[in-house]
Amino acid sequence: MDAQFREEIHDRIDKALDSIRPYLETDGGNVKIIDISEDMTVKLELLGACGSCPMSTMTLKAGVEEAIRKAVPEVKAVEAVNITHPDDPYAKLPDNML
Repeated sequence: MDAQFREEIHDRIDKALDSIRPYLETDGGNVKIIDISEDMTVKLELLGACGSCPMSTMTLKAGVEEAIRKAVPEVKAVEAVNITHPDDPYAKLPDNML
């Protein structure tokens, strides 16, 4: 993947993320692009409350991945490097979900 294409894909993904960031920020979270691989797998880091929320798996699949794949159909997969599993004893829900 050449640098110009990578930059274009990154910008399109970032724009897709901007469309859902207000919802993530409402719960004290955010998301950051870590890498876009040659096989078009996007690696993300869930930030803030998203990084420790047991709902992060659902947020990633139902919200983040859907927004990215709708805006950038070339993307084959979306993965979070720090996804929280629902049975994680340190996971906590955002205050507005308690």
